Amino acid sequence: MNSLCRLLCFVVVASASVFAASPATAQEVRPDGGVLLNVMMPLRDGVKLATDVYLPRAARGESPQKASTILIRTPYNKGTGKSAEGKYFSEHGYAVVIQDTRGRYSSEGTWHWMTDDGPDGVDCCAWIAKQPWSNGRIGMMGTSYVGGTQHAVAMAGSPHLKTVIPVDAVSNMGRQSMRNAGAFEMRFWNWIMLNAGKGSHAAQDPATAAVLTEMAAERHEYLKLQPPRPGTTPLKLAPEYESWLIEAMRHGANDSFWSQNNIVDFPEQYSEIPVYLVGGWYDSWAGNTTANYMALSGRLKSDVYLIMGPWIHGAQGSSSHGQVSFGKDAAISNPLAWRKVWFDHFLNGDDSGVGKVDPFQTKVRIFVMGTGDGTRDEKGRLNHGGSWRNENEWPLARAVATPFYFSPEGRLSTTKPGAGESATSFTFDPKDPVPTIGGNISSQNDIMLQGAWDQKGGPHVWNWLKLIPLSARNDILVFQTEPLAADTEVTGEIEVKLWISSTAVDTDFTAKLIDVYPPSADSPGGFDMNIGDGIVRARFRDSLKEERLMEPGTVYPVTVKLYPTSNVFKKGHRIRVDVSSSNFPRFDVNPNTGEPLAQNRRIETCVNTVYHDAGRPSQIVLPVIPGSR
Repeated sequence: MNSLCRLLCFVVVASASVFAASPATAQEVRPDGGVLLNVMMPLRDGVKLATDVYLPRAARGESPQKASTILIRTPYNKGTGKSAEGKYFSEHGYAVVIQDTRGRYSSEGTWHWMTDDGPDGVDCCAWIAKQPWSNGRIGMMGTSYVGGTQHAVAMAGSPHLKTVIPVDAVSNMGRQSMRNAGAFEMRFWNWIMLNAGKGSHAAQDPATAAVLTEMAAERHEYLKLQPPRPGTTPLKLAPEYESWLIEAMRHGANDSFWSQNNIVDFPEQYSEIPVYLVGGWYDSWAGNTTANYMALSGRLKSDVYLIMGPWIHGAQGSSSHGQVSFGKDAAISNPLAWRKVWFDHFLNGDDSGVGKVDPFQTKVRIFVMGTGDGTRDEKGRLNHGGSWRNENEWPLARAVATPFYFSPEGRLSTTKPGAGESATSFTFDPKDPVPTIGGNISSQNDIMLQGAWDQKGGPHVWNWLKLIPLSARNDILVFQTEPLAADTEVTGEIEVKLWISSTAVDTDFTAKLIDVYPPSADSPGGFDMNIGDGIVRARFRDSLKEERLMEPGTVYPVTVKLYPTSNVFKKGHRIRVDVSSSNFPRFDVNPNTGEPLAQNRRIETCVNTVYHDAGRPSQIVLPVIPGSR
């Protein structure tokens, strides 16, 4: 019997076994180089999900051998049997299952952000374990939303799931991601505006898809018309997307609404499996990636690994991000090959890699940024540089929490403020918010810039076209050190502790850490490189679970949690902190009125004050590595 006949016979047998446990029927099941296309996998509630199965050669034929399975569940279209991941891993002996999540592309059901991905993923794993080509051992991989589907299954508890590699993964949405200390991250507004007309059921109608596409093309104008209201925009044509977005923008508290993938508050729900957490210092989920490591490494008996590079969202294969280069070693040259090392170990028992070679030699591997020479490469990118370092824990035990205090005239130093009252006030006008230039961003498509950028406007910043540095704005308080006498490494979690008051009952306070390059031949004006940022909405100053408006004029302590980092501030550079009350469209703009979240009809200008005296010592707490100063 020739190979084609054997494959066709196998497909008949396999197709019958696929549906032996349920009455489901396939939309299309045909062999395509060892791929079963559009198998409609049944769920417990009768919904069917479109699924492609890539089979290794040993799993084909009349007597298929059983293989471990790599599962990828995606809202971004499983494709038509030409997945690079499917091809790579099936050629290396794995079965690969790629599936459209509920309500997306070819799958049935109604989409809702992440709430169904736990039980749906558990059902998918159970289905895989029953197939003749499966040995019942499953690993999951993928980035962003696809990373979130891994956490969802791990928290829902499939006995067949043996390991996960969540990259820049959705988690802890009420903490520092979708809601960030009470503020809403507008990248999710952008995600809805783009995806409501792409991959949704509404988009299957060409006329409706055209209207939604037109809406997406006008996003810069819609950004000026916040907040969205039910039934008032073309988004009403995709009602599940409109209703979710409006509810998410109105729900600030970190409570049961955001319970899906809440690893930090409920680590005990996570399956006892090996986890490789992958993140980047400029990724939108960076704070949650390190927080998940701290939560899971303290609870799981299984291996928990962490790698943090100088990357933006989903870009581990690149070494340059924004206007900055971190050196060729910053990139992972073959991202599928290193995942294979992990899966070979935890799914197939190969002991040759994990624990013996990088990036698996130690539990924590970080890229320490900032050791470049500051010159420009052929593309004009700043050589910020850096290098990899293996560690044994996160945060680093040897890091020293060092307060740098704010002082009058914009000084930042380790000297505590002296006696006497001291404060700086500024006017915050929600109609003229501080523009976002780089940072921890994803789903930015055309409305934001990712990664490291000089904090200066220009044609690349749609809402700050002027060739003017942000530091010139009167609504930004700039605090910076004198030029550093020695290289200073800052590695770890970072907080800005402020004492504030406002003429409003609610407002925001933002903070941004900046590495200030001095003028040089390549950068005559210097280079103000953003390192990390954060925000706090004042009504959530005491608790992420409960709102409490302020009394105008009353002084309150608030904490702005920045994203984690590892950066060397070189000799001659300055460490700078910018404090303001907006960072748009990174975060939604607070109208200062105290109205219910995302339901305001009014906007008020307010005066906000930051105190920096002995009794109210506003400061940034930096984890400084001893010997680096």
